[in-house]
Parts: sequence; C-alpha cells; structure tokens
Amino acid sequence: MIWKNETILREFILLGLSSDPKTQVALFIIFTSAYTIILIGNFLIIVLVLTDANLHTPMYFFLFNLSFLDLCFSTSTIPRMLKDLLSVNKVISYVECAAQMYISQSLGASECVLLTIMAYDRYVAICYPLRYTTIISGMACIRLAVGIWMSGFLLSASLVTLTLKVDLCGHNKINHFVCELLEILSLGCKNIILVELFIFIAGLIFLMIPVTFIVTSYFNIIVNILKIASSSGRRKAFSTCSSHMMVVVIAYGSAMAAYMKPRSSSLPGTDKVIAVFYAIVTPMLNPMIYTLRNNDVKAAFLKLIKKIKVF
Repeated sequence: MIWKNETILREFILLGLSSDPKTQVALFIIFTSAYTIILIGNFLIIVLVLTDANLHTPMYFFLFNLSFLDLCFSTSTIPRMLKDLLSVNKVISYVECAAQMYISQSLGASECVLLTIMAYDRYVAICYPLRYTTIISGMACIRLAVGIWMSGFLLSASLVTLTLKVDLCGHNKINHFVCELLEILSLGCKNIILVELFIFIAGLIFLMIPVTFIVTSYFNIIVNILKIASSSGRRKAFSTCSSHMMVVVIAYGSAMAAYMKPRSSSLPGTDKVIAVFYAIVTPMLNPMIYTLRNNDVKAAFLKLIKKIKVF
C-alpha cells in the first residue's frame, strides 16, 4: 500500500477498543478468560471426536472442523488484541497486518461454507435417511472439507490483494483492535469502488446464498420432522438440528451485521462490538452449545473422564 504522495506504507496503528488504562486492564482480564474457555472448549471437542468411536460420523467430522476453525480464527486475532491492551505502542507492521487480515478473513469465509455443509448434512440425514451413507460418504466428507478450506483461502486472497492495492490518504490509524478489511478500506481515497463491489459479491456468495440454502434446508427438515409419528422420534430429530441452528443464527447474524450493511449506517464503535462478537463470543459459545445440548458429546465426555480417572 502507498500513500497518496507515493510514500510506501510500512506500518499501521491499532486504536483498539478503549484508550482508558483501567478499561484496558478490565478488558484484558475478560478476554483472557474468554480465550481460555475458547481453547479448552474447542480443544475438548477435537479430542472427543478423535478418540470416541461413536463420534466417527459425518456430523461430528464437520463439528471437528468447526472447532478447529474456531481455534484458528480466535488465535489469529485475540493474542494480538491482548498484547495491545497492555501496550502503549500499538503499532503493527504492514506485513503482520496483511497476514492477520488474510488469515482471519480466510477462516471466517471457510466457517460460513462449513455451516452450510453442516445444514446439508442434517437435511440429507433427516429427509433421505436411507441414502445418507451413500450421499455423505467418507470420501465425500473429505472432499467437502477440502472444498471448505480452499474456498475461504482463495476468496480471501483476492479480497486482501485488492484491499492492499488501495491508495491511502490522511492517516494510518485503524479504528479497530485487529486489521479488519473494511476498516483499512475506509482509509483509502481512490480505487475503492472496485473493492467494495467485490466485497458485496463475496457477501452474496458466502453469506446471502448460504443463508437462503440453510433456511430452505431447515424448512424441509421441519416439514419432515413433523411427519414422524412418534414424539420421541421428533424430539431426537429436533435435538440433532437445534444446536446447529443456534450456531448458524449467532455466526451469520454477526457476519451479516458486519459485512452486509451500508457503510454509511455504521455508528462509531459498532463495528468493534460486532467484531468482538464473532471473534470471541461465537467461538466461545459453539463448544458450549454442542456440549450441553448434545447427548452423544456429553456421553463421550463422561467416558473420557472415566478413562482419565483410571490412569
């Protein structure tokens, strides 16, 4: 990136969540606790899926990927934020900023695709149970996982490259706690329209279209569940989908609030609050939702505790 006067940009300044020292210390304690929960919760799900044979199914294979994505996504942003909360110098190099932006955008986009695939998995399981193992086979899961990861990283490569080519003017201060794509774009003074158009198209592909697909899938799922004769069967079917629906609402709600609203409608500080939600709150809640509301995961956890006690 270069300034309007052709000077090469070498660093940015992250303004963070607050300039008040006492508030920064309080936020450091809160977010350190939240990050610890994120690490423990998501790592626990990864271990359970790997070690318990009952969880070696497509649904939990995708849950494994979700937990791994959440671990990586939170780690790409939170450690740097914690460091800045206790630092006077909040300067971040151009290279580090570009790397953080690329990694976080890639992981976020991949998670959007993953949640769509998880909805498709539940749709096939409930609407076409006899064909489930054929459609969602082991090889299909691997191919879908590769596609999930590749799609996010390929899209973000284009987004970040275009953003970094924007000419900046005015200052290099980012009003955020991370190198957020839209915040960096707001520093530009020309070549912005093309990037904004690309972001809008990416939002349609990775947010609006998946949301439409998920809503349609769950509409068909609910219709099929209501056809189940036994009440216990209906409860079991609903229980396998309710956790995923909660995660979808939280993840897509925060992502659409961040990327699909008009820039002119943003209130000061709102974008940072939304970013806290999808960078910290969502990865922290996901393990809790799947652990507390899923009998298979709870059973696997109890088995793991018994094994640990034996040793």
